[in-house]
Amino acid sequence: MKDSELIVNDDGSIYHLALRPEELADTIITVGDPDRVELVTRHFDTIEFTRKRREFVTQTGWIGKQRITCLSTGMGSGNVDIVLNELDALANIDFTTRQHRSEPRELTIVRVGTSGSIREDVAVDDILVSGVAIGLEGIMLWYEQRERTPTEEAWHQALEDVHLPLDSYVSESNGELMNRFSDLSVGVTLTTAGFYAPQSRSIRLRPMEDDFLNRLSNIEVSGQFITNIEMETAAIYGLSRALGHRALSINAILANRLSGAFSTSPLKTVTQAIEYTLDRLI
Repeated sequence: MKDSELIVNDDGSIYHLALRPEELADTIITVGDPDRVELVTRHFDTIEFTRKRREFVTQTGWIGKQRITCLSTGMGSGNVDIVLNELDALANIDFTTRQHRSEPRELTIVRVGTSGSIREDVAVDDILVSGVAIGLEGIMLWYEQRERTPTEEAWHQALEDVHLPLDSYVSESNGELMNRFSDLSVGVTLTTAGFYAPQSRSIRLRPMEDDFLNRLSNIEVSGQFITNIEMETAAIYGLSRALGHRALSINAILANRLSGAFSTSPLKTVTQAIEYTLDRLI
């Protein structure tokens, strides 16, 4: 691989994350907010190290006999594109020979993030797991397309019937990980390129489509509806599946876009999502 494709720092770490291969655990929790990393790692028994580079804060440590890395991605799928590719390079590329390792390493990647509901039956302060994620931010459209699963194809067809103003893609969660979180409500998550107009918010600038959320919330596939909206899940699912990793997204619902309500205790809800996730992973 050319030096301009796989960029390795002088200390042997990957370019953006500043991590070396041996510093990465097989189980990874991602959060958007760098300050949220310590909300996760305060539950660790020991912490091996802390690394800070740009918006990427990483801590690797142990809970009992399980080694875990917690990493902040920053906001949005553009950052997820960097994080997922560099995590995979750490796991599956020999930085000395710049060749693929002979034995692929499968990572378990669990996002614990915040989200807004676009359904009346998904309340503020609920926690749900994303079974399917629909990407409207375009990241996976830049990659060679793999064959869709039957569920992905069904949602893809339903979205085509709605005639959205931009192309979309659909990604599924990992089934084995879903089984570990089976007592959570399962949602269909919409991933957008931004927080304001891309999520149909209007402060001074009007979004291009005023009825965007209503149109999407009424799409039904096999009795399922789109439940919530955020900025990372579809890219995490799409890249993880393409690279051979397992991924799951846990959503702390802090807003209901239909009622206009916002959580009065967001930190409590996020903390509950973190503690629940660690319990299921350990």
